[in-house]
Amino acid sequence: MRLSDIRETQPLNLPHEESLALIEKNLSEALQTLKLISEDRELLERIYQVSNLIFQVLSSGNKVLIAGNGGSAADSQHLAAEIVGAFESRDVKGFPAIALTTDTSVLTALSNDYGYENLFARQLEALGSPGDLLIAISTSGNSPNILKALERARSLGIKTISLLGKGGGKAKGLADIELIVPSYRTARVQEAHTLIIHLICDLIERYLKNKYPTYRER
Repeated sequence: MRLSDIRETQPLNLPHEESLALIEKNLSEALQTLKLISEDRELLERIYQVSNLIFQVLSSGNKVLIAGNGGSAADSQHLAAEIVGAFESRDVKGFPAIALTTDTSVLTALSNDYGYENLFARQLEALGSPGDLLIAISTSGNSPNILKALERARSLGIKTISLLGKGGGKAKGLADIELIVPSYRTARVQEAHTLIIHLICDLIERYLKNKYPTYRER
């Protein structure tokens, strides 16, 4: 199919020029959000602190547990894959990270028996140990299961990091370190979370390779 053919079959309820304007608007918003992040020295410092904490947890033999809903569940799995697998170096050793969003039997059983709000807290009780790290991801900061997970982690001696947006919501102030994206639009927050995850992974991979030069043995 030719590009001209696609243009000719455009939806009549959204003209071509209006569609292009919407694309440009979204790109402009995304760039503005990233610009705000790049100019926020305090937020950049916190990204460094988060990377350092993850490095400390992993190099101490502890594990990272990650939780989120919807798109943030996908981010949880993305981050776990980068830690267990590799970010950019293919000669890396894997380190323990678990996304609490992947086992459908566990997810449905816990939701049915304990309520969806306890979905992550219950898994922390079963899988977490003192010295581990919970990374809670929420665009709004208001997800009940994320709030309960942060509270349960504290009582279990599990360190906490939160990736938030929209001012932080009810989760603001509950984690040891929080990263709040300066946007109130879900899509922009999720896009920034993905970039922040990559920034963190780049740093911790470099830290771990410096500590374990062969990266094959701890």
